[in-house]
Amino acid sequence: MAVPPRDTLSPDELLTTTRSVRRRLDLTRPVPAALIDECIAVAVQAPTAQNAQNWHWIVVTDADLRRQIGHYYRRAYYAYLEEGVRERLAAGTHGGGAGQSPAEQRQAHSSRYLADHMGEVPVLVIAAIDVGQPTLPPGNQAGLWGSLLPAAWSYALAARARGLGTTWTMLHLRHEQEIGHLLRLPETVFQGVLLPTAYFLGDTFRPARRTPLSTVIHRDGW
Repeated sequence: MAVPPRDTLSPDELLTTTRSVRRRLDLTRPVPAALIDECIAVAVQAPTAQNAQNWHWIVVTDADLRRQIGHYYRRAYYAYLEEGVRERLAAGTHGGGAGQSPAEQRQAHSSRYLADHMGEVPVLVIAAIDVGQPTLPPGNQAGLWGSLLPAAWSYALAARARGLGTTWTMLHLRHEQEIGHLLRLPETVFQGVLLPTAYFLGDTFRPARRTPLSTVIHRDGW
C-alpha cells in the first residue's frame, strides 16, 4: 500500500482519526528509517518545559532486541490480565469477557494480539526523558512528563499522516529496568511510552465515540 499524499488529511481529520492500531499493523513490511526520522523531527517541535528538550527516542529495529522487548511486553500483559481477574473475583464479579460490550471485546482481542506479536512489529519506538539523576524527582511530575508525552503524541500524528500505524502503551514499564539494561540506557534516562510502528492494513479510521461535551465542559468553575 502506497503512502498517501501528505495533504490528504486536514488538521481536524488527523487529530480525530489517529487511532490505536494493533491487529492491523503490517508485521511483514519494512519501514524506512528515514520515515521514522521524519516523524521524530516533527515530534521534537512539541512544547517542553523551560525548552529543556531532554527527551530521547530509542528506535529499535534489530530483530533480536525486538523479540526480547516483545517477551517482556507479553509477560507484562498477561500479568496485568491475571491481576484483573483476581480483582474481579475478589469483588464477586465474573472474569473473562462476560458483561463486556462488543467494542470492549474487540479492544481486548486486539490488545492480546499485540501482546502476542509485539516482538514482530518492524519498529519499536520508546520515548524517554533524561532527568539528570538516577531517581525520579519527588512531588508533582506534571512538568516532567508534560515535556515528553506531547512530543510522543506528535510522533503518533506524524506517523498517521505518513501512512503508518501506532498505538500508545506503557505496559512495558513493568519491566522498565530490564528493557533499559537491554538497550543500555543510562540510569538517568526514564522511559515514558512505547510506540510500536508499522504500515497499517486497511484504512477505516474514524472519530471514536466519546463522552458528550456537556458532561466534561465546566465554564467559570465546576
